[in-house]
Formats: sequence, C-alpha cells, structure tokens
Amino acid sequence: MKKLLAIALCLTLALCAASAFALETVTIAATPVPHVVILEFVAPFMEELGYELDIRTFNDYVLPNQVVESGEMDGNYFQHVAYLNTFNSENGTHLVTAIPVHFEPMGVFKGKCDSLDTLPDGAVIGVPNDTSNEYRALALLQEIGLITLDPEAGVTASKLDIIDNPKNLEIVEVEAAQLPRMLADFDLAVINGNYALDAGLSVLTDTVACESSESEGYDERVNYVCVKEGNENAPWVEALRECLSREETKAFIEETYAGSVVLALDAQQQQ
Repeated sequence: MKKLLAIALCLTLALCAASAFALETVTIAATPVPHVVILEFVAPFMEELGYELDIRTFNDYVLPNQVVESGEMDGNYFQHVAYLNTFNSENGTHLVTAIPVHFEPMGVFKGKCDSLDTLPDGAVIGVPNDTSNEYRALALLQEIGLITLDPEAGVTASKLDIIDNPKNLEIVEVEAAQLPRMLADFDLAVINGNYALDAGLSVLTDTVACESSESEGYDERVNYVCVKEGNENAPWVEALRECLSREETKAFIEETYAGSVVLALDAQQQQ
C-alpha cells in the first residue's frame, strides 16, 4: 500500500510540474511570405518566454481579420494600417495595431514590358482591387510619372480618379493575391510585397520601380501584428515584440529577403 501511495504521489508531483511548465498557446493568423516565415523563426524564442505560437496560414486579406474580431484567434500578422483602418470602417470591426514589424515595398513588376522606356501607349497595367492597396498602387504609378490622380480623391482614389493619363494606360483592378499569377497577361502589374515574395518575385530584379521609405504614406504601410481592441498590451504581445527585436531575427530577415522586406520595428505606431 505504501508503495502504491508513493507511486501516486510521484505521479501527482509530475503532473503538477508539467502543468507549471506548460506553455501558453497564442494563435496567430498570417499570410505565407514573409509573415508565416518570420513567425516560425521566432517561435523557439517565444517558447523560451513561455508561449507556444500556433500559426495558421491564410491566403487572403479578409478571413485573418474576421477570426481575430470573433475571438477565434489572438492576433494576425499580414496588413498595414491603411488596410486595417479601411477594413474596420467598412466592416464595423474593432482591430488595432500592436507591433510594427516590417515594410514590404510594393513594386511595379515586369510583365510583357521590361522597362518604362519601352512601355507602349495603351499598355495594360494590373493593380489590386481593394481600396487601400489600389490607392497605394496608383500613387506609385503617379510617383514614376505615368498618371496623375485627382488630389481631392485622397487615400480612397481609384482608377476613376485619374485626371491625366498621357499614355492612355488601361488600369485593370484584380484581387491582390491573383496578380502574380496573371502577370504574364499584363504589360506591368503593381503587386504587394508579400504576394510577390510568395511567387518568387524580387523587387530588386523583377520590377521597373518600387516604393522606398521616401514614398508617400510609408508610415502607414508598415506591416503590423494586430489584435482586437483591448488586447494590445497583453503579455504575449510584449513577449513577441521582444522576440522580433532580437538581433538574430533582424539578421534572419535581412539575409533572407535582401531588401524585399525592410525592418520597421522602430516605426512610429499608427492607428
């Protein structure tokens, strides 16, 4: 009997010890590249701090916000603040930025045409069809002198707000994730950095132009870890911030993406 009691006591102590060291699970929705890749890199660091990252991969810009709003997941990592604000406004959601992480330059990628000098009159250019990213794409086309936008249209500008189009370009609005697959159908296409990376495209070698830190609206285009309002100071958020800020993480991003992903951990937080 004493032996059985001793065994039972040992099992109880073992279970208590296991419980004491159990990791708290944090669920994060993210798009594949570079977001999931970066989270997978810092996951071991999070374990050191007592958290297990449960990373769920999404391939669109809508569901990752819906699952955080519903409380199904703790946070997401895929979007810039301009998109977040538009999404909240259009959907009545209550999501906020938590951690600024990186900037992905949007690029004007080569399709049938491989330089601005040879861009023909009537060329067809693909752009994202969601409000914030279409404006961003059109602003980049304006920056390189291809079009002029009505300044009164502001950040909701669409192709209908083009007031000067000297080359009579045809602007085609396409769901952002589809643009890389359709690149061969266009003379040029303006593609978000994460979708370009996922398709094996480089802003350094496959574009005729791309955004820089000097581009209009740079601060609003930093990609954030986002959460539902009220959770922005959760302990896991501070732990993830610390892991993303480690020198090992910075070196990994710089070596892996060579300019296609630019760190912005010290960006002035936007909302």
